[in-house]
Amino acid sequence: MRLHKGFSLLEILVAFAIMAVALTIVLRIFGSGVNAAVVSEDYTIAVQIAESLMAATGVETPLQEGELSGTEGDRYDWQVRISPVADSADNATQPDQARPVLRLFAVNVQVTWGDDNVKRRRLELHSLKLMQESTP
Repeated sequence: MRLHKGFSLLEILVAFAIMAVALTIVLRIFGSGVNAAVVSEDYTIAVQIAESLMAATGVETPLQEGELSGTEGDRYDWQVRISPVADSADNATQPDQARPVLRLFAVNVQVTWGDDNVKRRRLELHSLKLMQESTP
């Protein structure tokens, strides 16, 4: 009687199949982690662009009703909408000599990016900004 030492071909094939399934799962986990990191980086850049545009509104660009748009880095499209808030019109039309004339504006900054219309992502920031008009 002869004793066989070692693994049979069937045992080796089963071991390789288990290893292939395990590696596939591990690679998918790492792939989705890398994808999430890329999406997170895109959102971080979009937030930085939006916050920069929001901070510049009323400082570098005038605080008046209208829209501005442009592209940042050939990838991120942005749009800034400025509109007066209706409730602030009472203060502007009835100026008092003792107090300055203040106008309230709603500022909406929208940043979009992505490869096509289906996977296009969007980020919006909303704020109110107060402007003091010069009195005559």
